[in-house]
Amino acid sequence: MKIAFSPAASTDAAILALPVEKDLAGRAAWPGVGEGHQALATAAAKAARFDGEAGAIVELFAGENGATRHILLVGVGAGSEADWEKAGGAIVARLLTSGATEVTADLAAASATPKAVARFAAAAAQRAWRFDQYRTKLPEKQKPTLATLTIAGAPEGTDAAWVSADAVTGGLELTRNLVAAPPNILYPETFVEQVRKDVDGLGLEIIVVDEAEMARHGMGALLGVSQGSVREARLLALRWNGAGEGDPTVALVGKGVTFDSGGISLKPGPGMEDMKWDMGGAGAVAGAMKALASRKAKANVVGVMGLVENMPDANAQRPGDVVTSMSGQTIEILNTDAEGRLVLADAITWTQATFRPKTIIDLATLTGAMIVSLGNGYGGLFSNDDGLADKLLAAGLATGDKLWRFPLSDTYDKLIDSPIADMKNVGPRGAGSITAAQFIQRFVDDGVHWAHLDIAGMVWSDKPGATYDKGATGYGVKLLDRVIADHFEG
Repeated sequence: MKIAFSPAASTDAAILALPVEKDLAGRAAWPGVGEGHQALATAAAKAARFDGEAGAIVELFAGENGATRHILLVGVGAGSEADWEKAGGAIVARLLTSGATEVTADLAAASATPKAVARFAAAAAQRAWRFDQYRTKLPEKQKPTLATLTIAGAPEGTDAAWVSADAVTGGLELTRNLVAAPPNILYPETFVEQVRKDVDGLGLEIIVVDEAEMARHGMGALLGVSQGSVREARLLALRWNGAGEGDPTVALVGKGVTFDSGGISLKPGPGMEDMKWDMGGAGAVAGAMKALASRKAKANVVGVMGLVENMPDANAQRPGDVVTSMSGQTIEILNTDAEGRLVLADAITWTQATFRPKTIIDLATLTGAMIVSLGNGYGGLFSNDDGLADKLLAAGLATGDKLWRFPLSDTYDKLIDSPIADMKNVGPRGAGSITAAQFIQRFVDDGVHWAHLDIAGMVWSDKPGATYDKGATGYGVKLLDRVIADHFEG
């Protein structure tokens, strides 16, 4: 959807959205609305018990010079950035398939910061995202019609804020397209090609490692997951040197299992189709790297994605196998459905050997236990560094990609010791998300600040949110962009 900016609202705008702060519905005034319409809007707000709550909407239709004007009162709550974000998404949710093609938001009387307005506009664009390319018989009334949101009367400085917000929106779109794609279309090789095409011209260095090179590196953990599929694994790295030459300060590492059948430890049939989004961590890394490059972030960052398909053919790894990781540590495979941690183990080792980052943040749809713990409200956070954890928690609250921290300790670490290898790939049933994080920590070099984000409940939603419809959410892109912007840019 196109976002446009204008100094003032057009007097003939057919659809006008007017922001209302909480508890000001009865006293709000809008310069671009006539006295009669002001009174009508106030009466409509009272009749609907509208109090300006963020994202709430009251619609009314008013006659003017022989034409009908469509007016929306849109709640912006207390006026925080998050409240304005809800308002922007709510407008598009209401009008996207309504038959309307354009709406003007008149901010002349609003007290919004440039960043709040940028988030308002970005939320509208993000809420308009759809994944309809495989729907050939979509009814007319379900087709999107809204094409343009014009923001009138934005405060000075909005243009600069919009550049960053628009970059993040572009990254979100890439992530959602990857997460929503069917697994016969998106697999490791096509993931690489789609990302390559989408980031072309942004200045990102692209590195692709194939299975032959992985074998030379001794990446037996990742290749063990891949060996049951006819689709070859890939390791994809996107490098952004926005602060000049030198090693990346931060590495973002994503689990990219493009389809997870569970392997020999086969998942139940019902719901298995959802496992196309088991690459949500890698998708978030790709989107975040696009956002950073699009806004020319002044930081050196690398995004690494371990891309595999986990299938149960005659060559698939078995429960009971022992594999040797790139780090040299050996792993007893007890459950082939605990595959994401194997992918991350070698991806993190390769990242450290290749780029020597001081900080690593990995993201993965790793455990069903995380959904049991947190449902779909928070991602799980594990870290060996309190400062890094605090930065991520703050970024999560600021962006809405919320996190909740879990413990790490020797008490949990010993639960993955193996009697025949250095470790086993699963612990007991209890604390499943924690033992998975303990497994990954064994591959993090001494002195590296590390955080693991288990986002199993966050990359896909069965109900709409403020900035997304049902389906792919793009979780992680805003979070990663914000933590880089706040703490790692020069």
